[in-house]
Amino acid sequence: MPTTVKEIYHCIDTIAPFERAMDFDNCGILAGDANAQVQTALVALDITKDVVEEAVQKKAQLIISHHPVIFQPLRSLPFDSPVGLLAQNHIAAICAHTNLDLSPCGVNVCLAQALGLTNQKLIDGECMVTGALVQPLAAYAFAMHVKTALSCAGVRFTAIQKQVKTVAVSGGAGGDGLYKALQLGADAFVTGEIKHHQLLDAASCGLCIVDAGHFKTENVVIHPLTDFLSKQFPDTAFFVSERCTDHIAYL
Repeated sequence: MPTTVKEIYHCIDTIAPFERAMDFDNCGILAGDANAQVQTALVALDITKDVVEEAVQKKAQLIISHHPVIFQPLRSLPFDSPVGLLAQNHIAAICAHTNLDLSPCGVNVCLAQALGLTNQKLIDGECMVTGALVQPLAAYAFAMHVKTALSCAGVRFTAIQKQVKTVAVSGGAGGDGLYKALQLGADAFVTGEIKHHQLLDAASCGLCIVDAGHFKTENVVIHPLTDFLSKQFPDTAFFVSERCTDHIAYL
């Protein structure tokens, strides 16, 4: 029997329960027919116009994304918007956002794994994982490690004079998590977005911050999620998007 959108949704729900999504969030089947059959699916961090066009080219019936394609209530629906293009091309969308951030198989666990952290611990109720480096590193060396591990063109970091051993990670817009990282006794905190006053707070407390960008700190979940779904539904072709990017370049 062909796989349906609903079956893929329920499979994702087993590793990242949608009911655990935060109150402000909008997750689930956000476009299309839950009973539609899926021979081909595209997996991406975001559903942009480029990603929808890629799905059309691949003849995909479904896009699975981390960021919700509909976050705020729609007041209009331009035909050339991502949602408009999904509807016109009869492509469904499943979006797993904060439920995937909080998952034991989700964004932050994948980020910690990408950084090679040992003794990983998913912090209950937090979009955060803690762990340890195999060997302590100076702040500069740790920032270089993050840059290399995540294939970043550049990172921002606080060049404090201390060795980094224990690390907390919170991908994406996780800047507020620095206070939890301090409470947990971390030497360094890796995230994707952090504000100026938060950097100052961290520096005053001796916490090394590495801001590796929203996209790079969350896109680490896309390949593992695609591999997982491919194993669960061998009769459906799952592809990682080749056109999903944050469009950021560094000088």
